[in-house]
Amino acid sequence: MSGKTAKKLITIIIGTLIYAAGIGLFLDPNSLAPGGVVGVSVVLSHTIGGATGTWYFILNIPLMLIGWWKFGKEFIAYTFIAILSNSFFTNVFGTLQGITDNPLTAAIGGSILVGTGLGIVLKAGATTGGMDIVVKLLRRRHPEVKTGTIFIIVDVMVVALSGIVFGDFNLAMYAFIAVVLNGRVMDYILYGGDEARLVYIVSDKPHELLTHILKDVEVGATILEGKGAFSSKHKDIIMCVVKKRRAPRLHELVKNIDAGAFMVITSANEIYGEGYKNIRSENV
Repeated sequence: MSGKTAKKLITIIIGTLIYAAGIGLFLDPNSLAPGGVVGVSVVLSHTIGGATGTWYFILNIPLMLIGWWKFGKEFIAYTFIAILSNSFFTNVFGTLQGITDNPLTAAIGGSILVGTGLGIVLKAGATTGGMDIVVKLLRRRHPEVKTGTIFIIVDVMVVALSGIVFGDFNLAMYAFIAVVLNGRVMDYILYGGDEARLVYIVSDKPHELLTHILKDVEVGATILEGKGAFSSKHKDIIMCVVKKRRAPRLHELVKNIDAGAFMVITSANEIYGEGYKNIRSENV
C-alpha cells in the first residue's frame, strides 16, 4: 500500500468517525432525521427497530452498485470502506448515551459534526454512500451548483417525510435546521473560506489607486485596457479580488482618492490561484 493510499484511507476513517459521532451522539438519540439515506435509516430504526448503522448499510447496497457502474471500481472501493466504517461507528456511538436531549442543541452540534465529516470524506475523493452518490451524479450534470446546496434540496424531502412519520412538526423543523447548517459547514470544508469580492474600478486616477491598493489593502490587481463607449477615451480598469473582510477598506480607499470613480463589486464564490485554491485540486 502506497503512502498516498494509506493517507486517503486514514482521512476517510477520520471523516466517517466525525460523521458517525454527529449521528450517534446528537441526531439519532433525539429522533432527528438529517436527510439522505442516514435520515431514512433513523426513521426506520425508530419505527421498525434495528440499529441505525445497520439500516444505513443495507440501504446503501443498491446505491453502491450504481456507483460502481458510474464511477468505477476505485471510487466504489473507497466508498465501500467509508460506508462500512460509518455504519460501524454509528452503531458503536448508538450504544452510548446521547450528549444532549435538547433538540436544538442536538441539531446544531450534530450537523456541525456531520457536515465536517462529509466534507472530509468528499475531499478525500470518496463519499459516505447514500445520497452522496446521487449528489455526485447531479454535480456531473450541474457543476455550477455547490455540493451543499444539492444536499439541502434532497435532504428537505427526507426531513418532510420524518415529520409525517413521527407526527411531530417541531422535530421536523429541528431536523431542517440541522440539514441547512450541515450544508453550510460542508461547503466551508470543501470550498474553504475563500468567498470574496471581485472588484472592477474605472477611475481617472488608476495608478494612484493601484499604488494604494497594493500597499494599503495588500491585494494583487490587474490592469485591463478599455475605451469609453461615448467618449472613445482610453481607460485603465483595475480588476482585483479581495477577501470580504478587506472589501470595506478597499471601498473607503477608492472613495477617498477618487470619489467619482466607477466601481463594480460582485461576489466571487470560487477563486483559483495564489492565496486561494489550487486549480489542480479536484472539484468535488
